Amino acid sequence: MPNTRTQSGTGDITPTLDESITAWALAARSGDADAVEHFVRALHRDVQRYVTHLCGDPQAADDLAQDTFLRALGSLHRFEGRSSARTWLLAIARRAVIDSYRYAAARPRLSDVADWQLAIELSQPCDLPGFDDGIALLDLLAALPEERREAFILTQLVGLPYAEAAEFSDCPIGTVRSRVARARASLIDLLEESEEPAVLAAV
Repeated sequence: MPNTRTQSGTGDITPTLDESITAWALAARSGDADAVEHFVRALHRDVQRYVTHLCGDPQAADDLAQDTFLRALGSLHRFEGRSSARTWLLAIARRAVIDSYRYAAARPRLSDVADWQLAIELSQPCDLPGFDDGIALLDLLAALPEERREAFILTQLVGLPYAEAAEFSDCPIGTVRSRVARARASLIDLLEESEEPAVLAAV
């Protein structure tokens, strides 16, 4: 999604979606219920997609997305609009995933299954459309170095502009472009080796 403004026929400047989302977040701070609803609806899909690819567990994505929005709504009074609300919210989503890993690591193990990823896959409703392709893509993304994986997810799957992804990752925009290009090249190589044509088309 390009982070630019558009010129209307009357000469007015139309704000981008990111600007509108940030405005809703700022309005929601004062208890505007409509602004809260717009804010959540506008970013729910992005957050769900992001946490799914970070945690590698589609079943946990709903809970993590809900946790993200609960944290965000509880912290709105501290949001001042210095960055876009999308970038701010994805940072909260990242912390939610990290905290979930810490919590899981601290709990006693309830299973002796060594291959946790296989256990997750076997627990999924495999008759859902696109399930196999989604699992294949998760597997391939897991093989990438963390920085390249995050850059690819942010720009290609969540749809963040490169400039915003650079701000989110605290690195130059050229570094993000390089990471995405290398991630894409690695994914294509891996996909060609695994002969997953549907996932290859998605990449």
